[in-house]
Amino acid sequence: MAANPYNQGAQVEHSIFGLGTVVSINEERIVIKFDDHGEKKFVTPMVVASLKKSDRQPPAEKRGSRRKKVATPVAAH
Repeated sequence: MAANPYNQGAQVEHSIFGLGTVVSINEERIVIKFDDHGEKKFVTPMVVASLKKSDRQPPAEKRGSRRKKVATPVAAH
């Protein structure tokens, strides 16, 4: 079979899901993390024709708020 046209970390653009980053790829499956649609899994031979390489820099990882939850004291009755 032909070599995979994309490597892990490659920046791609999909006609429906937009810009994303290749998370993993093999001859059968490709996983892409899209900026606005999360991770999607595709059958590699079926999707590579609809992908375009992107020259953009990978987006910075978004970090969620890691605030500690403070327990609210229960008032005694």
